[in-house]
Amino acid sequence: MSQKGQTPGHVAVLGAAGGIGGAVVRELVSRSASVRAVTRAGGADVPAGVEQVAADLATRDGARAACEGASVVYHCAQPPYGRWAQEFPSLNECILEGVEAVGAKLVFADNLYMFGPVRGPLDDDSPQEPRSAKGRVRKELADALLSEHRSGRARVAIGRASDYFGPGGSGSVAGLVIADAVAGKKVRWPARGDTAHTFSYLPDVARGLVTLGERDEADGEAWILPAAPPLTARELVQHVERALGRPVKLSLTSKLAMRAAGLFIPEAREVPDIWYQFDAPFVATGTRFESTFGSFAVTPIGDAVAATVAWYREQARD
Repeated sequence: MSQKGQTPGHVAVLGAAGGIGGAVVRELVSRSASVRAVTRAGGADVPAGVEQVAADLATRDGARAACEGASVVYHCAQPPYGRWAQEFPSLNECILEGVEAVGAKLVFADNLYMFGPVRGPLDDDSPQEPRSAKGRVRKELADALLSEHRSGRARVAIGRASDYFGPGGSGSVAGLVIADAVAGKKVRWPARGDTAHTFSYLPDVARGLVTLGERDEADGEAWILPAAPPLTARELVQHVERALGRPVKLSLTSKLAMRAAGLFIPEAREVPDIWYQFDAPFVATGTRFESTFGSFAVTPIGDAVAATVAWYREQARD
């Protein structure tokens, strides 16, 4: 049994080259855990001393090898954004089999797509009525994992975060906004710039996921992770401007324009499917997480944006 604040000795992070996976690796290293970083090619930007393993997680043998010897497996891997429906279910099944074979606990990094359009703040008890193809996939994945936990096949905990940004996190709408601003480009935001939106900062997401890995009370549940108070897109850009010390031009993109962009940009092609997240307030609360695991000091948004801007500047210099 893991106790409060006790990090298991050896853990595996699947998808360690991604924004969330990389943040989880760094958080675990800060807690003196023995970490295996798993990527398809075996090369990720991780701290010295981290074991790096190449594995094809979409195969049973690859997933089993990736999980071997781990007490906790952090599942931060995912197929290409446009191929979730085709590839995610089988990927999850292979990883679940690997976790089961070694007797590890599985912590799955999830998002909020399964809730669909809702009125008022999202919490863990909000109705899950996805209207998007990706939302349905996410709901089916989480439901399947929790069902396997209830059957006794594996220990599972799920952590859910909103649109993220932070060092290493370029694969998100908010991350692209900051990246383009640092590069001196006009930044684009879907739908409206004056609706409240919850943004998750990657180091905070990682701390939340690691807490779920440490605590037995997390098992068998899905948890919305704590995040800073919501912002509008315009407010986010204002924080970026302060960090950069110069103005940033914000352009709001219509759904029609986004569909047109999708003819040439694969990522843009997928955004209309989740348009409701940008066209109306999309606010999430992690109060149940804090009531269960204790107060969680989220990073102030100004500090989070400044650290992210600094990271992008460093990447541009390399």
